[in-house]
Amino acid sequence: MTQSESAAGELHAGVGEFVAARINEFAQIDSERRAELESLAGYVRKRLAADQPVNLTFVCTHNSRRSHLSQLWAAVGAVHYRLEGIATFSGGTEATAMNPRTVEALRRAGMTIDADDVTAINPRYRVQFGAPETDETCFSKVYDESPNPTSGYAAVMTCSHADENCPLVRGCDFRIAIRYDDPKAADGTPAEAATYDERSRQIAREMLYLMSRVARP
Repeated sequence: MTQSESAAGELHAGVGEFVAARINEFAQIDSERRAELESLAGYVRKRLAADQPVNLTFVCTHNSRRSHLSQLWAAVGAVHYRLEGIATFSGGTEATAMNPRTVEALRRAGMTIDADDVTAINPRYRVQFGAPETDETCFSKVYDESPNPTSGYAAVMTCSHADENCPLVRGCDFRIAIRYDDPKAADGTPAEAATYDERSRQIAREMLYLMSRVARP
């Protein structure tokens, strides 16, 4: 979970440069995706206006790739736009592990990531991208497993399999599908790193756009 704070607008230099580049790419987001992001932004604005906490849980089947990327870039977006009261989470319909290729893509984007035990089946990673209070601990988990919320949260379905095979997301009060292609398709190929970087850039661009619409509707 990452909770943005009013004094936490500063990002690590590499992350800040990455963010600036993605903001300059907002024109690449098509109208259909903008409508999806605006719908989620509307939910966030409504909760904030009612002085209610905003919990966003990003869900994909294995909580390994796209859901982690979405959670972390949404957290970065909340920090960048100095939005208070927004917490981001990720989970799956089953738990596996945060894929190391996802970790490497985030490192290439400027984040500092350390594992408590890289030999573990499901390592816990400490992710740093800004002020210490924004540090994140990432690992694979089922979407309603601790520390994730079990009620009063938005479920953001980031893959078609989870969206189509999980008709009921327990405890959520808002559900939306914002799907991304799985970079796993490039695993073990010469295009692996480029594919993960492309997906990371796309998700970052769209999560930053989301938070920009919360900040400036």
